[in-house]
Amino acid sequence: MASKEIQLSDLQIEAESPSFWDSPDSAQKVMKRISSLKDEVDDWRMITQRIKDAIELAQIGDESLYSEIENETIALENSVEHREITAMLAGKYDRGDAIIAIHSGAGGIDAQDWAEMLLRMYLRWAEHAGYATEVLDTSEGDEAGIKSVVVSISGKYAYGYLRAEKGVHRLVRLSPYDAAHRRHTSFALVEVLPQVKETDEIIIGPDDLRIDVYRSSGAGGQNVQKNATAVRILHIPTGIVVTCQNERSQTQNRENALRVLRARLIELKDQQHVETLAELRGEYTKAEWGSQIRSYVLHPYQMVKDHRTDYEVGNALGVLNGDIDPFIEAYLRANVGTAS
Repeated sequence: MASKEIQLSDLQIEAESPSFWDSPDSAQKVMKRISSLKDEVDDWRMITQRIKDAIELAQIGDESLYSEIENETIALENSVEHREITAMLAGKYDRGDAIIAIHSGAGGIDAQDWAEMLLRMYLRWAEHAGYATEVLDTSEGDEAGIKSVVVSISGKYAYGYLRAEKGVHRLVRLSPYDAAHRRHTSFALVEVLPQVKETDEIIIGPDDLRIDVYRSSGAGGQNVQKNATAVRILHIPTGIVVTCQNERSQTQNRENALRVLRARLIELKDQQHVETLAELRGEYTKAEWGSQIRSYVLHPYQMVKDHRTDYEVGNALGVLNGDIDPFIEAYLRANVGTAS
């Protein structure tokens, strides 16, 4: 923490320079860093003071204060543990917002239902964490569930936590869509992308885009758009295609599609960098669809197991209701120093 206090002091001195705002873009980055460091330093100063106060209370030796001291000790332990976890979120985009995309895989209707179950799980998790969510695009399933969905999740450390969820998720259960009620295995792919504003790092030129508009698909009746408000954007240099149709405004759908495109371009750039390093080290292997990161078993017993960390719990329904923090924390602890 002492090093961060020094960083904060140095940046504050820099911000007081008469020429500081001569370069507005650079100055804004510095001010953002100052704000972030100040939050961290203030948090630790507050915890340090609470510890000192608790020690002073304990030294009084008054038995009537023991219950208060015990409660404060538990609260402090929880606060320190939480900050220990956030200290692991040191990746370039970890403090920022995230875009999460869920795609149904092998398994037909069951897989589309599974994709919708995962969507509900992440929305519940975000709600518990106090994060704002916005569904940017949805492709409905043929009979039930969803084929794919794209969601914006906004809040401090949203990307840092959610990058633990990136990969294939596997469900084993008795299928409600099978007349014989047999056991089915379904798969869904979860993508997690950093949500960034346009910067020098990612510049999208107008000539790089082909933008098409079309009528939004819906459930029929009054839900079908009579005007062309849905947007499909092709990024010509990479071939990436992004669609957004959930808003009634073509302008809003276009803005949302560009948000997703920027996130995909950032992810592509980072992935290429990782693959280049891995190739240089002789350890590169292409990620394939088949290797699931986590299994959710609802029959013949209940269990959720993460195959990367071996962390598992028996309360599968609790996990599907959004209780995924233990899995995220186990992943972060197992990958300290490997943030991207």
